[in-house]
Amino acid sequence: MAITEQDVIRVARLARIALTPEQQARTQTELNGIMNLIEELQAVDTQGVEPMSHPLSAHQEIALRLRPDEAAPASTTDHRDTLMSNAPAQTEGLFLVPTVIE
Repeated sequence: MAITEQDVIRVARLARIALTPEQQARTQTELNGIMNLIEELQAVDTQGVEPMSHPLSAHQEIALRLRPDEAAPASTTDHRDTLMSNAPAQTEGLFLVPTVIE
């Protein structure tokens, strides 16, 4: 399904967005790219694949196929140092945070 220039103009009017002709052309290209991506996703065979989550799991008791949420220790000190490299403050492999409660 290709998005036409008239589709872009109609959507822009419904959204009350003023688009220049250049913006209309760019928007048409971007929307067509999104539609192509959706077509690719719909073409994937998902028979036999169980869903990872369910929208009602927050309200009903539904068994989800998720991995256990467990902390995994770093295997080596080099690995730990790599993992901690983004920490703004750390010492001996621990995050340092400002005191919140005195």
